[in-house]
Amino acid sequence: MTEETPGFEEKPDVPSGATSEDAEPQAAAPSAEEAAAPAGDASQLAGLTAQLDQVRTALGERTTDLQRLQAEFQNYRRRVERDRIAVKEIAISNLLTELLPVLDDIGRARDHGELVGGFKSVAESLETVAAKMGLQQFGKEGEPFDPTVHEALMHSYAPDVTETTCVAILQPGYRFGERTIRPARVAVAEPQPGAQTVKADEAETGDDKESGGPDEG
Repeated sequence: MTEETPGFEEKPDVPSGATSEDAEPQAAAPSAEEAAAPAGDASQLAGLTAQLDQVRTALGERTTDLQRLQAEFQNYRRRVERDRIAVKEIAISNLLTELLPVLDDIGRARDHGELVGGFKSVAESLETVAAKMGLQQFGKEGEPFDPTVHEALMHSYAPDVTETTCVAILQPGYRFGERTIRPARVAVAEPQPGAQTVKADEAETGDDKESGGPDEG
């Protein structure tokens, strides 16, 4: 048996040409996956950012489309409401136009004192209903002639008017809202030819009298 010499420890065999430092264990180098991890995270973050930008762009486009659709719908509603009101007004106007001959008969009966009894009650009820629907009568004696609302059926001259004037209402006019259903049919009178010249001469003569008349030589 081989006896071990006390005080000495056996050392592992060291290959020839190797130092003791080479024999000591060293930390393992990072793997390729670990080295590529930071670069992968940055690439993934860039991809998510790009996707987020795409979503924001798509959201903005959809919001714009929605706002445009809402504006178009509001315009459609206003157009439909405007058309509905116009159709209603036309229908009422047509109905009132058909009633005008009846109202004319009622007016003539009233002028001749024939609007009595039950006929009077019915006539007044009809006039009240027409007024509630918006029918308005116009045309008065003495008002200036307006060709947009008056229709002249008779013409004459008068010394006491200074402009073309309605001197008689032959048939009243009617309007519904701003629409003239029928113009007032009137007799008009114009100033007497030469009346203005005479009045001007009279005015000049009056001025001369007030100032003492023309100077005499």
